[in-house]
Amino acid sequence: MTVRSNGGLNQMRTGICDMVAVARLVNATLVIPQLDKRSFWQDTSTFKDIFDEPHFIKALEGDVHIVSDLPGSLQSAPRARKHFTSWSGASYYEEVKELWKNQKVVHIPKSDSRLANNGLPIDIQRLRCRCLYQALRFSDLIEDLGKLVERLRSHGKYIALHLRYEKDMLAFTGCTYGLSDLEANELRIMRERTSHWKLKDINSTEQRYEGNCPLTPNEVGIFLRAMGYPESTWIYLAAGEIYGGEKYISKLRSYFPNLVSKDMLATEEELAKFSNHASQVAALDYIIAVESDVFIPSHSGNMAKAVEGHRRFLGHRKTITPDRKGLVELFDLLEKGDLTEGPKLSALVTDMHKYRQGTPRKRYGSLPGSKGRARLRTEESFYENPFPECICLTGRS
Repeated sequence: MTVRSNGGLNQMRTGICDMVAVARLVNATLVIPQLDKRSFWQDTSTFKDIFDEPHFIKALEGDVHIVSDLPGSLQSAPRARKHFTSWSGASYYEEVKELWKNQKVVHIPKSDSRLANNGLPIDIQRLRCRCLYQALRFSDLIEDLGKLVERLRSHGKYIALHLRYEKDMLAFTGCTYGLSDLEANELRIMRERTSHWKLKDINSTEQRYEGNCPLTPNEVGIFLRAMGYPESTWIYLAAGEIYGGEKYISKLRSYFPNLVSKDMLATEEELAKFSNHASQVAALDYIIAVESDVFIPSHSGNMAKAVEGHRRFLGHRKTITPDRKGLVELFDLLEKGDLTEGPKLSALVTDMHKYRQGTPRKRYGSLPGSKGRARLRTEESFYENPFPECICLTGRS
């Protein structure tokens, strides 16, 4: 089975582990997947540039036979191209096995979300966890620079903030609150020119009130202060280039001066090795976010979900997920002058997030009213919360 993994780093990581589980279900040999070089980031990294390939193969040898390349004897063999149906269960793959009776090589052009979140055999679910949290280790180059965690810890505890206030996210979601007309128009043009983004005409105000927009840097600052974090708190910014740059990030820094990024913690020489390789840089952010004392994502994207799931697997480490819909109402009251920063706002915000800090809970099911296959799409991601299949009640995995 050959695979082309699609998407950004964490979409590829979870997709690869889905493919490992699928290979086990259909009893196929898996060829090391090809990584996406056509996504927004245009990263040319190969599998071994990002992951420890020998460790990956060795760690899973008891579950799935994995090879680095397609054997020479099969290079010229005809290949069947198969798009596996999204959110499929074990019975679907039992039927798909028939493909290998007529074809020696089957190519899978997309790897993401090929497996259901629920209803799979327990051994398959645990294999997905074993793949993601143990076998799919980052390359030595990336792991070595993970020493940035030690540099952060030399100042004490730190928050890892995944601030998704980036151009692609704002354009995709149509979120323009607080931006100039020129900036909003720039994002609209980007959305219209990106062919695989299906939704073009978006009402920014509705998006914000529905809680679909990432928090702005200024909103994050207000939120963190209301949650009781002092000005001296160290915050690691796990993010790509912030839209608007210093114009917007300065508002957050005015609240929390100890706001740092990899560019401030690592030397130019250390970072030069990752130049023009966004996925490798994202892997570095991932490591620092997983190891943080508190992880806070400003939007529920692939990295946020993957980090939260990993932290749950490691013992339900503290992850605060902002209630964006509820917070918008409070931010608007502040803007109108009907509420001020202080004890009252703090009480409202802390109460709102009492049960949003990563404590043990089972995965959420599908949204009420959803039907058919769309219902499966609305379930909470297995990789966002692998409880209870991969996590003991004590928090040990």
